[in-house]
Amino acid sequence: MNDEAIRETIKKTYAGAATRAAKGGSACCGSGAAASCGDPITSDLYSATESAGLPAAALAASLGCGNPTALAELRPGETVLDLGSGGGIDVLLSARRVGPAGKAYGLDMTDEMLALARENQRKAGAANVEFLKGEIEHIPLPDGSVDVIISNCVINLSTDKDRVLAEAFRVLRPGGRLAVSDIVVRGEMPAEIRRSVEMLVGCVAGALEESEYRGKLERAGFAAIEVEPFRVYRAADAADLIAGAGLDAKALAPLVDGKFISAFIRARKPAAV
Repeated sequence: MNDEAIRETIKKTYAGAATRAAKGGSACCGSGAAASCGDPITSDLYSATESAGLPAAALAASLGCGNPTALAELRPGETVLDLGSGGGIDVLLSARRVGPAGKAYGLDMTDEMLALARENQRKAGAANVEFLKGEIEHIPLPDGSVDVIISNCVINLSTDKDRVLAEAFRVLRPGGRLAVSDIVVRGEMPAEIRRSVEMLVGCVAGALEESEYRGKLERAGFAAIEVEPFRVYRAADAADLIAGAGLDAKALAPLVDGKFISAFIRARKPAAV
């Protein structure tokens, strides 16, 4: 598959997730029949306090692997951008933290997710929120217009991560912060998983090796880079996702044991660029 075909496959999958959430169902990171919405990647990411008062569909549509709003240490009055905002849960949580004087943008390429996010915004009564249509490789905001960029298990899905990080650097103000949750690989990964689009859409196969992620951030211009593991996935965690992608779980799960992690990734745009 070429990059455009992969992008269209991802859009179709996330459109389906939005439709299910809008109808009262749940989305999940795995895309195959064996995957459940209690999967080890997307489950138990938000506390009851955080989810209280949010529309149920915002939580149901979450396909993240962490909680970047807690990671980002948002301050009142800041402008936040969520790359790949999905059903809007992280945007709505960010809007609470930055308050009426701040602004929370969500960027997504999927019409169905944008429609769901805007409905969740309406239900939540969030006036300081705006959802934008676009690709994370081409952010439709001016240079130096954002204080903080967050993202939740989306950058790894991009086929041009260098472009994503360059765009993130561009729209951040000097001294601005990148605070994302993402899947990161430690060590070699079986080729069968790299080749599987099912696993790519399932938030795994597009993941970068940790040193490669750090290198791309440095080349984009970021400093003060930190990669903090949040969850380490064992063979048992991977088995259902691998089987759901139509692969041999018994053979492959032991090979990925401990090599996939959910990580908090922090970086800063230097104050003088």
